[in-house]
Amino acid sequence: MGIIEIVLVGIGLAMDAFAVSICKGLSMKKIDMKKTLIIATYFGIFQAGMPIIGFTLGTGFESFVTQIDHWIAFILLSFIGINMIRESFNNEEEEKVDDVSPKTMIILAIATSIDALAVGITFAFLEVNIIFAVLMIGVITFIISILGVFIGNRFGNKFEKSAQILGGVILIFIGIKILIEHLMA
Repeated sequence: MGIIEIVLVGIGLAMDAFAVSICKGLSMKKIDMKKTLIIATYFGIFQAGMPIIGFTLGTGFESFVTQIDHWIAFILLSFIGINMIRESFNNEEEEKVDDVSPKTMIILAIATSIDALAVGITFAFLEVNIIFAVLMIGVITFIISILGVFIGNRFGNKFEKSAQILGGVILIFIGIKILIEHLMA
């Protein structure tokens, strides 16, 4: 697998993290660079780490992981999306929405990187420099996640509650998309 293919895989894997980063940016009153870097770091690390785990697991667990990865992503993203929508109807002023606590970010990072685990398993069967591949995937996801937060924040400052609802709906649709793609394959 060449550099171009690895970059394209990295971009493809980063799209879920990009969408969730947009949602996180939607919930920020104004851009917070520290929170933006936290979001991008979690997504970049998990997106790079999952292929390593998948690569290590190799073929032994391939059929098991690929049978449930879409369900895990669907459940986690739907749960988070429903909570975002529910919180948008909460009239109390709270900063919880743009939460970047380890608990929140680990759940989001796992949900958006499940596919990377399966990619890691496929890397075990291909001629891939795994260190280079995971570094590229992590860096690409980090950069794309920062862009997502900025794009989401710009949109979110204008539309507040409706943007938060949209963010929740996007997460739910990403979960549904992942589920349908895997069930139809």
